[in-house]
Amino acid sequence: MSKKEQEHSSASLSQVQRDQREAVNRAFDQTRNNVKKTIYEAQKDISDYAQQFASMQEKAFAITGEIADNYIASQKELFNSFNQTIWTQYTENVANRTSAYPGVFSPSRVDVYTSNVSNIVDHFVTATRLVNKTVFANAGLITASLQQLSNNAMEFSRLGINAAKNVHETSSEIAKIGFSAIRPTATI
Repeated sequence: MSKKEQEHSSASLSQVQRDQREAVNRAFDQTRNNVKKTIYEAQKDISDYAQQFASMQEKAFAITGEIADNYIASQKELFNSFNQTIWTQYTENVANRTSAYPGVFSPSRVDVYTSNVSNIVDHFVTATRLVNKTVFANAGLITASLQQLSNNAMEFSRLGINAAKNVHETSSEIAKIGFSAIRPTATI
């Protein structure tokens, strides 16, 4: 092969290498653009998700309020029903017989009962609030985990780049000194 043919072959080889490098770089750039586009599309949905989450919380509190109202109404109905049929007759009978203990069946006893009902409802509302706070705390943990995942991915990428550089440097050194400098060991 003549020197001119070698130069032409070398020139076409470097052109092929440049073309391959450009094609790979275009593919990486296109992939990067696709990822950015996908992230942008997903970010547009955030406001929808936030609205849905806020709506869900509002519904949870509305349902809690309905449950509390229904519970209070049923307790009121039970008390009034019980009071009219059995309790009134019982208290009148006992009050007539135990005049030595006035005030045993005073209205303050009703206050104790309504206070208990109120406490039950307050506990239910507090439990709903705790669930919401737990959800937000977990969302914070997820965010921290995603940041850690990002940091780890960057570190793995850096390790891969360093490994590739080391392989390149080693292969360049071997190419410079050639395989003749490497002496085979004698095997017995």
